Amino acid sequence: MKYKFFDKEPHFYSNVITLALPIALQSLITVGVNMLDTMMLGNLSEDALSAASLANSFISIYQIFCMGLGMGASVLVSRYYGMKKSGDEPGKAAHALKQTICLMLRLTLLLAAFFAIATALIPDLIMSTYTERPEIIRLGAVYFKWSVVTYFFLGASLTTTIALRSVRQVKLPLFVSIGAFFINLGANYIFIFGKLGAPRLEVAGAALGTLIARIFEFSMIVGYLFLKDKEIMFRFKDLTMKTASLLSEYIRICIPVLISDGILAIGNNAVSVIIGRLDMAAANAITVATQQLSTCAVQGVSQAGAIVTGQTLGTGKKEQTMKQGYLFFGLGLALGLFSALFILALKNPIIDFYKEVGPETKAIANRLMMAISLIMIFQATNSIMTKGVLRGGGDTKMLMLADNIFLWVVSIPLGIVAGFVFHLSPFWIYICLKFDQIIKTFWSYLRLRSGKWIKKITTGR
Repeated sequence: MKYKFFDKEPHFYSNVITLALPIALQSLITVGVNMLDTMMLGNLSEDALSAASLANSFISIYQIFCMGLGMGASVLVSRYYGMKKSGDEPGKAAHALKQTICLMLRLTLLLAAFFAIATALIPDLIMSTYTERPEIIRLGAVYFKWSVVTYFFLGASLTTTIALRSVRQVKLPLFVSIGAFFINLGANYIFIFGKLGAPRLEVAGAALGTLIARIFEFSMIVGYLFLKDKEIMFRFKDLTMKTASLLSEYIRICIPVLISDGILAIGNNAVSVIIGRLDMAAANAITVATQQLSTCAVQGVSQAGAIVTGQTLGTGKKEQTMKQGYLFFGLGLALGLFSALFILALKNPIIDFYKEVGPETKAIANRLMMAISLIMIFQATNSIMTKGVLRGGGDTKMLMLADNIFLWVVSIPLGIVAGFVFHLSPFWIYICLKFDQIIKTFWSYLRLRSGKWIKKITTGR
């Protein structure tokens, strides 16, 4: 059967939009929270901007690990939810669904403890991997001091949000994110600049504002899972349930996602280290929010791809899954082009917003934006396939290998050579550092066409 990238499938597209739009809006709001920190600190000094940006590069490792935990679990959650709804061993599927959530939350808390201890004990050492400038290291350590407990609230709410989305509960996380945005906005204004009688904390104020917003998110999202949710029916007492019967299946499907996203996070952090060592941290910090804004729709469609694929396979419809895979590839191409145009349209107004940033930094930021717009075409397409469709099909081991081989064997060595050996312009350094995005686009198409990405998943022993 011949499949098409674009076709008249109103039910498919409406289903994707229903799932993707709330997720994309939530991502947009989350980016807005990060953007607030960057813009407010950018009006204090370049050092404050660089310190918070580099500190968040380390915190983002934890976030991506949590995304790996959540997205790995979502492969199973989506499949079991489809089995439960289709009447295929509903009792076993419901039990396996709870076991998956239990394992996910246990691993999240363990991971949070590790990052919290590291941040509390060696903040200066962590910051010194990104920069040699003492003032940026000092300010970054201050930011870390206020971020230690944030990991626990952030991790639990992030992984739980992904699990809820996997059973089509996408509205609550969106509303919670809207509330968190305004809470963070108010807390940042009060504590960064010392308003309404509060002390002027500057960099520490940005970290405190984020912590307050994360506590709110945790209370609403995790509280809903334990007290109100009727789809997963997971309650606080289930944290102690026995999970041995599902452990091998969880390890087979979910752990490769965690390893893949974790090593990828470390690799992306290595990119931040290279950028920091090339003294482009401030310029890159200006571009980060724009990159994140441009990928909000892509993230929404990626997660929709994983959910739709998992639930369709849960009902046993393999041929329909293949057809949907090609349609998702077409969506990726369209969204990639849109994202590129979005970045080009916004780059000058965003760069001009930073009044305290020097002309050389602004010029570097401009060149980086040009490179980002080009890479985004490929990044959008392969993200929807690798983080969405192929992952939803259970092809997690192959994705783990592909993600990290392309990053560590190709992109990072190319970036090091481009920056430290040939001293190329920021445009070409960034292209080299992100060259894996181009390769993965072509690889994901070949993997899709092979059909080998569709894997069988069981409810355990």
